[in-house]
Amino acid sequence: MSDYDSDGEAPELDLSNSDVVTKYKAAAEIVNKSIAAVIAMCKDGAKIVDMCSAGDAHINKECEKIFKGKNIEKGVAFPCCVSANNTVGHFSPCATDETTLRTGDIVKIDLGCHIDGFIATHAQTIVVQDGDAPITGKTADLLAATRCCYEAALRLIRPGKRVWDVAAPLQKIVEAYGCNLVEGVMSHQMKQFVIDGNKCVLNKPSPEQKVEDAEFEENEVYAIDLVVSTGDGKTKVLDEKDTTVYKRALDMEYSLKLKASRAVFSVISRHFPAMPFTLRSLTEAADKDEKSKDLSKQLKLGLVECLNHQLLHPYPVLHEKAGELVAQCKGTILLMPNGTDQVTKAPAQVVESEKKVEDADVVALLATSTKASKKKKKKAVAEPTA
Repeated sequence: MSDYDSDGEAPELDLSNSDVVTKYKAAAEIVNKSIAAVIAMCKDGAKIVDMCSAGDAHINKECEKIFKGKNIEKGVAFPCCVSANNTVGHFSPCATDETTLRTGDIVKIDLGCHIDGFIATHAQTIVVQDGDAPITGKTADLLAATRCCYEAALRLIRPGKRVWDVAAPLQKIVEAYGCNLVEGVMSHQMKQFVIDGNKCVLNKPSPEQKVEDAEFEENEVYAIDLVVSTGDGKTKVLDEKDTTVYKRALDMEYSLKLKASRAVFSVISRHFPAMPFTLRSLTEAADKDEKSKDLSKQLKLGLVECLNHQLLHPYPVLHEKAGELVAQCKGTILLMPNGTDQVTKAPAQVVESEKKVEDADVVALLATSTKASKKKKKKAVAEPTA
């Protein structure tokens, strides 16, 4: 059989291909090891940039160990971000940043890996503390709400169910814990070299912000992403200079005028053609690239024109109100024929919240299995012969 369809294009690879499943699970295993390594660094006085660099380095080192000799791309699919307290996400600072963690900080660690473009991402929230005492109080309510929302989404994002049916149960859960869903956060379908597919779930839809309804289907892959706040869930950018994570906008074209801009965009196209990257990794790539020596000095100038003409998609560092706390729980799921396969995981602290969900429909949902129910096949009854 031909590897191409009638239009001459290669068919889209999905979970019906066992090699694809293997690559997703290999990426997930690396994510699990890498996020555990970063979580172990969550100590009082730890420098955030060191944690981010360690997460990326761990992913790349583990990728070197697998699929040796194969001509496939592999590495960081989403750069390690470490966002504390009311910082919602995407904080992966430049090398000179001196921001450190302190005891009591609520830290969100988010990262991703890909093997041949097949992506696994995960995020976990950790409280910086000595020992392993259970998390209690307001922080426990926040973490319990976030985890509960994730468990609900895990049961709602499955074949036969629909995008628009996900948000309502999530809202009931956060209300039970006295929290709010953060606006604008989405759970995306992922495909080969596509970290944010068009089919997505908006956790907190509004009249101003909606997504298209659709049915979830077998053999799809999703990054379930839940972000919950003790505040009102509204975010803002405090300083655009904090933005350090970008992704090439593949649907945009423009003839750059400045030499520095063309040089920067050339490095991005060679080293980060589809996946998000940080300014740190871009600087490192430019320094190692024989075609781009001394380019690191012109990066900021070159980036401006690229951004002005939408050639890059920025991931801004968003913040809740000062004094509020934000937690995140993200994981990668494969919608397999036998049910949902949650392939990413991370160490979690014990949480003791005095609040709980009492809505009957949500309680019933959370009690359901994520695996497909096994239906007994009826034996065929032979027709009587004449």
